[in-house]
Amino acid sequence: MLNPLVKNRQYFTGYLIVWLFVALVQVVFFHFLLEVGFWVSVADAVVFNLIFALMGISLWYVIRVKIREDLPFTDLFLNHLITGVATVALWIGGAYSLMLLLDPRDAWYMKFLNQSLPWRAISGIFFYLIFVLIYYILIYNDDLQQKLKTEAELNNLIREAELNALKAQINPHFLFNSLNSISSLTITDPGKAQEMVIRLSDFMRYSLSYDRNETTTLRLELENAQRYLEIEKVRFGKRLKYHFNTDVGCDTLLLPNMILQPLLENAVKHGVHQSVGEVMIQLNCADGADFATLKITNNYDPDAKRIKGEGVGLNNIRKRLQLTYQRADLFEVKPDENEFEVLIRIPKHP
Repeated sequence: MLNPLVKNRQYFTGYLIVWLFVALVQVVFFHFLLEVGFWVSVADAVVFNLIFALMGISLWYVIRVKIREDLPFTDLFLNHLITGVATVALWIGGAYSLMLLLDPRDAWYMKFLNQSLPWRAISGIFFYLIFVLIYYILIYNDDLQQKLKTEAELNNLIREAELNALKAQINPHFLFNSLNSISSLTITDPGKAQEMVIRLSDFMRYSLSYDRNETTTLRLELENAQRYLEIEKVRFGKRLKYHFNTDVGCDTLLLPNMILQPLLENAVKHGVHQSVGEVMIQLNCADGADFATLKITNNYDPDAKRIKGEGVGLNNIRKRLQLTYQRADLFEVKPDENEFEVLIRIPKHP
């Protein structure tokens, strides 16, 4: 990442002004108070301040990459101690050598230069601490802005997921098909019709009332998934079959709300709806030490005409998982000749 003092024109201008001011103060102090020759004072100020200004820019990369503020305190202190001492030593050594090259015959200045090394070292440590403070403030601000951006993207994706869910849940075709199936059941099987009305009511209540900023358990997600599939099963009959198989530890697994719903809709839309034969939708959860792995599979007719449209937002799910857990390896799609498989890995310790 480029140093913000260099990348931002205003920061860079301010950086130059500060160092020019420091150099000017040094020239005034040396010439009028310590009675050092004017041009020698100018040369000393330019050499010492220019070298530290350049080193200060390079310190950004060391602090940003190697000395993060989230390190344990002992490691943080030792890293800064070593880096600070090395920085001051290189600064004084480089500037001292350059001043010797510029005017090696001025005995008075050489004596002054040697006597000034202790307080130059102290000022170097002070400069280093100032750089550390400024860079940590910039890092914190950058991380905060990135976090706010990530949260905004996540909220946008969640709102999009909500809208997609609402389209399926309040979609007139979905309601018409469900209510039409229930209407038929009132004649052939009133008891089952009543059961399906309750399922539809519970399904919509869960879908419309969940808090998009919260997670839920896999058990609750599966209960709602079962309601949805039972409603669709009335419509598709024996063509739709499903099976859930989860390890014991998966019941309490926390995952983003409504993360399974689009996948089941996808299986019904592209699998059951497009096939004349039986389609099995399977959901498995394997509980691991660091991750729980969800696998959703469904067979489909490879010769069936593909449905065009906006789909169910598989890419939305991928991005939502990435933004929620800050990982890009949690979602995988594995389509083959006659089976569609989706893998989701949920971190157990995010």
